[in-house]
Amino acid sequence: MRTAHMGPTARRALTVVCLLGLLTAACGTAAEIGVGDEGGPAAGEGAAGDGQVRMARATWDTGFMQAYIYRDLLTELGYEVSDPSDATVDPNVFYPALARGEYDLWVNGWFPLHDIYLERELFSGEQNEEPITPLGTQVRGGALQGYLVDRKTADELGLTSMSDLADAEVAATFDGDDDGKADLVGCNEGWGCNSAIAEHIDTLDWGANVEQIVGDYSNQVNEVADRIEAGEPVLFYTWTPNWTVDVLVPGEDVVWLESPAIPDDEGTTTAEGLRGCATGADTCDLGWVVNDIRAVANNDFIEENPDAAALLEAVEIPLADIDAQNAEMNEAGDSYTEADIAQDAADWIEENRSTVDGWLEEARSSS
Repeated sequence: MRTAHMGPTARRALTVVCLLGLLTAACGTAAEIGVGDEGGPAAGEGAAGDGQVRMARATWDTGFMQAYIYRDLLTELGYEVSDPSDATVDPNVFYPALARGEYDLWVNGWFPLHDIYLERELFSGEQNEEPITPLGTQVRGGALQGYLVDRKTADELGLTSMSDLADAEVAATFDGDDDGKADLVGCNEGWGCNSAIAEHIDTLDWGANVEQIVGDYSNQVNEVADRIEAGEPVLFYTWTPNWTVDVLVPGEDVVWLESPAIPDDEGTTTAEGLRGCATGADTCDLGWVVNDIRAVANNDFIEENPDAAALLEAVEIPLADIDAQNAEMNEAGDSYTEADIAQDAADWIEENRSTVDGWLEEARSSS
């Protein structure tokens, strides 16, 4: 696994109509929006049942507005909630800290992708074998992942599947460092997708001819866009919601490649109504199980705060609403601040006040 050279950090402020039928979004790095370092409240600064909530959030900003929505709703429920921006962490940092009781929750769980963090031996204890629990379904079946190539190269070589890279000559098309392997722009170290891509490379028929390029995802994809504009071949991973499918439009600039799945994976890997599939079909077997986005909380917090747990179970946020906020954030680029994102959350709550009040009433009745 090779580490990429970091490129420029400027975000592309493009407004493009995305051909991806399910969802488009804006994304970037935590540093670009001025969020906190990895870390947050130390254990003991808040405790389950005392009216305080120690909340973290993930390092992908496509989930920032949603974190503020939950923060505001828990505040309306009567809790004193830490600012999510004070604890912006990767999954491999968050889940162990949650199990140790250093945080109470976050709302950025991707399942089944994050199952690996629940299954680690680290999370077992003498009195409680599963100290953390996913709650509710913020986004059901809308979190897609997969591999893409520039459309020019796909058309020239007739590429439709990652399995085409099992041919060393095809893989060499994407070999930028002459080491005999295709360069696949992948995920940040510490993200669940980083580990999943590594498993694909180790397991699937195309993996022997591919290496994952690891670096700051936003910087790397900006470089991918530059290379596509220059007519160079590129191979990269992305997910939805994510700003990449606004900047690099599936079906125009890039195409999704189908891929075999890990044999033991459970759940559907077929995306319905996905435009820009290299096969030309409306359905595309991406080889990644379609994910739900969920809140995840410490079991002690859940037990001692049933009203908060009921709220986490109830909240659902439409894909179209996440899409709209992410697109606005992407268009504004570096000028979009934490205050802007927090205001987006407050506006969403007011625009959905009737639904929100129903969630709050349900939560209050559970305590």
